[in-house]
Amino acid sequence: MEYLSKMGFTISHMLWVKLISSVLIIILIYLINWITSRMVKRRISDPKTRFSAGKTIDYLSVAIGAILVGRLWFEGVQSLATYLGLVSAGLAISLKDIFVNLAGWIFILWRKPFALGNRIQIDSFSGDVIDIRPFQFTILEIGNWVNADQSTGRMIHIPNGIIFNSPISNYDSGFQYIWNEIPVLITFESDWQEAKKILQEIISVSALTTIQKAEKEIIESSKKFLIFYNNLSPKVYTSVEDSGILLTLRYLTQIRERRDGAENIWEQILIQFSEHSDINLAYPTYRRV
Repeated sequence: MEYLSKMGFTISHMLWVKLISSVLIIILIYLINWITSRMVKRRISDPKTRFSAGKTIDYLSVAIGAILVGRLWFEGVQSLATYLGLVSAGLAISLKDIFVNLAGWIFILWRKPFALGNRIQIDSFSGDVIDIRPFQFTILEIGNWVNADQSTGRMIHIPNGIIFNSPISNYDSGFQYIWNEIPVLITFESDWQEAKKILQEIISVSALTTIQKAEKEIIESSKKFLIFYNNLSPKVYTSVEDSGILLTLRYLTQIRERRDGAENIWEQILIQFSEHSDINLAYPTYRRV
């Protein structure tokens, strides 16, 4: 009995030592993290770089703290690989969703399907990536009830595990431009050939600088991705609808300038069409017979 009592006291004493040591390790890691983060904030002025550096410091702090505390509590498990294997197995069995999200985080950091600042679409969500954490990433939503891919102001937190089940559209990776189309419907009585000529001149002038930049970017992107376009020139397509002749403008635009560019083009269209009495925009009408 006396032996068991002493053994119980020894175990209790060791438990308290481990608890106190764990708390001290966590406090020490926190202080080092806090000091390092403040030094980074003082020396780095660029917000994006500062944010990324802060996240890296946080991840390293958590990893180092987990290893130190884990080795303290698993002294009998000398192999770090065995320790990590036991932890991974336990998470896989009892915390499946958390494990999947953690695996998704590792995949995002390793394969980089998207990065901070990228504009993406995944499942039914679209937005700019503003944060990536071990269990979820956050986007600043675009679209939804707002037109032309502009921000709604909402932040959406998405579990990392979604990347294994849903396709990801990345607006920024590889090629920084998208094709946009503006439909212009004119009446059957209008001079559609003159209207098409006017529209072609408008988008050719407005897209000139964009095409030059896009051609250089395609050359760089083709070194990493199989991206090629034979023709980047804007074009106006002609088709016939029930209520008029449809002239569709197709042109390249920068990802975040879609609405501003469309507004500028529409203003030029309205100005130039107003100078031609034989060109009229079509709209729904009713005739009584």
